Amino acid sequence: MKQCRYIILDRDGVINQDSDAFIKSVEEWQPLPNSLEAIALLKQHGYTVGIASNQSGIKRGLFDLATLNAMHDKMQRLLAKLGSHVDIIAFCPHGPDDNCDCRKPKPGLYQQLANHWDISLDNIPVIGDSLRDLQAAMAVNAQPLLVRTGKGEKTLRELPQDWNIPVFDDLFHAVNQILMETGS
Repeated sequence: MKQCRYIILDRDGVINQDSDAFIKSVEEWQPLPNSLEAIALLKQHGYTVGIASNQSGIKRGLFDLATLNAMHDKMQRLLAKLGSHVDIIAFCPHGPDDNCDCRKPKPGLYQQLANHWDISLDNIPVIGDSLRDLQAAMAVNAQPLLVRTGKGEKTLRELPQDWNIPVFDDLFHAVNQILMETGS
């Protein structure tokens, strides 16, 4: 029996193309090269995959919940073609000024996933492309990993010198390293 492992991924800039103007439609939601294959690889190796994503475009009126669900349905359909899926998607629909607990860099989304899974997030890999992804991961004692896709290059330039955060070209390379290190 395979040991159940967990991983948390950011969405925009990690799994799919990102935009400073927000991803507002199903048509704009386009997977990054090999990102869906990376998720399929995780699932093949017994990982439970969660997504934690700030989606302030809802609060800003750029798209609605039905559109967000349609984007996620598209992702799940594309993953299904690879024999895969994402187990759970947690998102924050609030804006930067709402002072909610779920908007990263606050750890609320990660805590929602931990509660759903009934686990501690100690050393659980969290892959993101922004400083707020990494900060939220550190707040719950998870293992933050940075990808260069999306806002990753900008984040890498802003990363405090004393943070020892592993950096990968993309999700596929990060997943391969995780699988190699865990002997999966």
